[in-house]
Amino acid sequence: MKKKRELFHKSKEFADRILVSLKFRNFRLYFGGMCVSLVGTWIQQIAMSWLAYKLTGSVLFLAGITFMAQIPILLITPFASVFVDRFNRHSILLFTQSLSALQALLLAWLTFSGVIEIWHLMALSLALGLINALDNPARQAFYPGLVAPEHLNNAIALHSTIINGSRLIGPAIGGIIIGIAGEAFCFFINGISYLGVIIALLNMHLPPRHSRKTHPPVLTDLNEGFLYVTGHLPIRSLLLLMSIVSFFGLPLVTFIPAYVKDILNGESEMLGYMLSCIGLGSLMAALGLAARKTMVGLEKLITIHTFLLGISLSSLAFIHSPLLAALILIPAGFSIIMTVATINSLLQALADEDKRGRVMGYLAMTFTGISPLGCMALGYLEKYTRLPAIILLAGIVCILASITFEYYRPLIYKYSGPLLLGKGIKKSSPPAK
Repeated sequence: MKKKRELFHKSKEFADRILVSLKFRNFRLYFGGMCVSLVGTWIQQIAMSWLAYKLTGSVLFLAGITFMAQIPILLITPFASVFVDRFNRHSILLFTQSLSALQALLLAWLTFSGVIEIWHLMALSLALGLINALDNPARQAFYPGLVAPEHLNNAIALHSTIINGSRLIGPAIGGIIIGIAGEAFCFFINGISYLGVIIALLNMHLPPRHSRKTHPPVLTDLNEGFLYVTGHLPIRSLLLLMSIVSFFGLPLVTFIPAYVKDILNGESEMLGYMLSCIGLGSLMAALGLAARKTMVGLEKLITIHTFLLGISLSSLAFIHSPLLAALILIPAGFSIIMTVATINSLLQALADEDKRGRVMGYLAMTFTGISPLGCMALGYLEKYTRLPAIILLAGIVCILASITFEYYRPLIYKYSGPLLLGKGIKKSSPPAK
């Protein structure tokens, strides 16, 4: 009985540690709204891909839908992030979430009416990309302010948990809905799901955010943000590493269908299983980060998991067994999220409040904007070599990036440690090991 009570108390303590950010009312509202909205987002994403392929039968158009939705994040986000630092982020999110809902409902109306064409999908994907170019840095800069500084890492990890949790269940729900009611109903559900975030935002009690009454020209703020990012050693190093991981590591998910078909000789059922393994590893990583008590040691985690991602990719290049591939994809998904979410946590903590929007804009560029460029570049190499060689190349680059980051990690810690200590995020500043 005593052991059971001890086990119960330990389990409760672990759960409380994971969910500590939810004790803050505003973050609790945000978390609940995003749980609803992100499931709808993944339902729409699978429906758009399915409909695009059904309309054209072209893999090129299928890739084009993703490209149109992501390229604005690379090109527009630096300019959009200036406005995130100038204006009320709460109001910006109400605006962007409302526009996203309208985009989904317009998709639903066009599909229900039977007039939908591929150019509609391309144009509305571009529109969503333009909205996200403003929404992404605003959202990233907004929600850390909903919790106390010492719980920042937990809030970011919980946010990553709902992203990856919705990624697990959203496509499955979308596939069922497509089979029963069609793509239009998926778009309609996504449009309605944005009400979750909008209602949550309207019910928050937020302190007034003071901003300058007059602003310099946009290019001046843009230049200030660029100089801040490039002149801040820890932030610059983290963004460079994120760029490498995005270019070489994240295309793994894009290449999985070809890997399953050409290397493992599998069909769509095996593809779903492999993607679920990546999702499982991602969810485990997010929960593990949420359970951490402190941000101390996050720099070392980045080195470890970038290296693990490289090892996982390199191993996949030599594997032809579906079972072994599935076992490797779990740590691959785990290491991707551990690397990305940890870099996110440190950037959020290191950035000054009046420049956080611009820093998060550069994070969105390096994370979401560079990945499609990596997909295109590595995909082009397939004309000259086989897919396993491309995967091996990506793995080797990630390993080299982790070794380089580890070499400079003591210097990065020297600059970042006092900053985090001064903001109350770290309670002690032990020497980096």
